[in-house]
Amino acid sequence: MTGKVYLVGSGPGGTGLLTQRAAELLESADVIFFDQLPGEEILSSLPKKAEKIDCGKYGGHHTLEQREIESLMVDRAKKGLTIVRLKGGDPFLFGRGGEELETVRAAGIAVEMVPGISSALAVPASVGIPLTHRKYASQVTILTGHEDPTKPASALDWKLLAQGRGTIVILMGVANLTNIARALLAHGKKPETPVAIIERGLRKDRRVTTGPLSGIGEIARNTGVKPPAVIVIGDVVRLYDPEQPDLIPPGDTK
Repeated sequence: MTGKVYLVGSGPGGTGLLTQRAAELLESADVIFFDQLPGEEILSSLPKKAEKIDCGKYGGHHTLEQREIESLMVDRAKKGLTIVRLKGGDPFLFGRGGEELETVRAAGIAVEMVPGISSALAVPASVGIPLTHRKYASQVTILTGHEDPTKPASALDWKLLAQGRGTIVILMGVANLTNIARALLAHGKKPETPVAIIERGLRKDRRVTTGPLSGIGEIARNTGVKPPAVIVIGDVVRLYDPEQPDLIPPGDTK
């Protein structure tokens, strides 16, 4: 009998923001394929009885290549095991969940997707930055700051992004922040557009760095900004108040 694969989002961090469905599946899993992004609180709570396979990326080093991950998932499922593929945030938002879905389906294996709260939404909210606001923004664009390097050209329309009046949220963009800012400015984005960089999401060592689009690259370098971080560009950043308490206290998501 063939097993089943569950593509599970762990949310932005902490067991308190893990969905009930996700928690139930983790408890019943035979094998858990995990990244490092779910965070130590969730990873340390994984059931001991399950086989756990590390699929994380550490300092640019891939513990397993994507093809290896998919091959192992299919192999374990064909042995009749229940598989949980645990990802940070939501599996279908820059998490390669779509690719894994295709592979598992092509192998004739049943698959179910369990959504998670994306860091693109939760992390800005946690520090009091609403992505939409009646006065400031009626649309949101979420984009990756690290496109597939094998693509012949960027799929991002910088002119459209620069001339839009909504909020831009960038995941995995720290390394390319200077180039991103330069591209937006070159296509007409105002230099004074406010930017917030929120490092380490809901962890206890979370940090927020702000500045204008024209200088955010230099500010990030000078302050030592490092991934993982969520970058928010747009007028809604003006609502961030460092003197106010965080709306979701870091490290307090139980």
